[in-house]
Amino acid sequence: MADVARLAGVSSQTVSRVSNGHPGVIEATREQVLAAMRELGYRPNSAARALRYGQFNTIGVILFSLSSTGNSRTVEAIATHAAAEGYAITLIPIDVPTQDNVLGAFTRMGELAVDAVIVIMEIHLLDAGTVQLPPGVHVVVVDSDAGDRYSVVDTDQADGARKAVRHLLDLGHRTVWHVAGPRTSYAGQRRTEAWRAVLEEAGRPVPQPLRGDWSAESGYAAGLSLADRPDCTAVFVANDQMALGLLRALHERGRSVPEDISVVGFDDLPEAAFFVPPLTTVHQDFAEVGRRCVQNVLRQVRAQGGARPGTDLVPTSLAIRRSTAPPRS
Repeated sequence: MADVARLAGVSSQTVSRVSNGHPGVIEATREQVLAAMRELGYRPNSAARALRYGQFNTIGVILFSLSSTGNSRTVEAIATHAAAEGYAITLIPIDVPTQDNVLGAFTRMGELAVDAVIVIMEIHLLDAGTVQLPPGVHVVVVDSDAGDRYSVVDTDQADGARKAVRHLLDLGHRTVWHVAGPRTSYAGQRRTEAWRAVLEEAGRPVPQPLRGDWSAESGYAAGLSLADRPDCTAVFVANDQMALGLLRALHERGRSVPEDISVVGFDDLPEAAFFVPPLTTVHQDFAEVGRRCVQNVLRQVRAQGGARPGTDLVPTSLAIRRSTAPPRS
């Protein structure tokens, strides 16, 4: 920094202010200092700056799986919005979701010097009280029903499922079958509960749901079962990947979509518009979920306050395509 100051003909304090992006520097002086930095190959020492100011410009992300569409796209959105705020992310996956592993991940985050943590929990650990997050940490939780204790950001799972089922009932279908997600999934449970509630409110029969594991293979197995049921004219599938498997099974069994069976998915994968037929599905705004997570946790960092309990729900929308139609008369 002293070398840059000598070359630019300014004080070391001015170099520091330019290095830290301080607004109170005359533009001509700023350009002079930046030119000297480029000439000397100067790079600010982020480690030294972090020790001085107690801020590391890094957000930790703890999650249990990157394989699911929701988790991978949420992490991508978090990384994008964190970068826009001048932050990097540090990612720690947990193979077995236990209290010891979660606390171990937080300990590791402390060693890696992060300013805050975003936890993506797709199973019922916080809701059931199985896992407790350490106190005094700037933290936001994604995909959990623990808003009474933590700051939670999530897609409005229930409203998305309601939109899907009501769309099928409005088309004239007597009832709607359901291919559900895993029992351990918070999102899957919320979608199933909403599916059931809409049918009960409408006074319609509630079929026994079929259970999948988010994979296209499990959707294919469910589709083979439903294809043999003449009373099945509409299906709400808990995610697009299972819907893809279901579409193949129906095609192989000679059941046309939507003429024989209408199908609605959930997620709105980029590929969903190119399924055969193009899939009607619930659109999740993963980019907005990531943006709100970063905004929330940085608000805590900048205010140096703890997380306020509560749940921030991101709205969904229904992308209507050619996989749904009125039932045959």
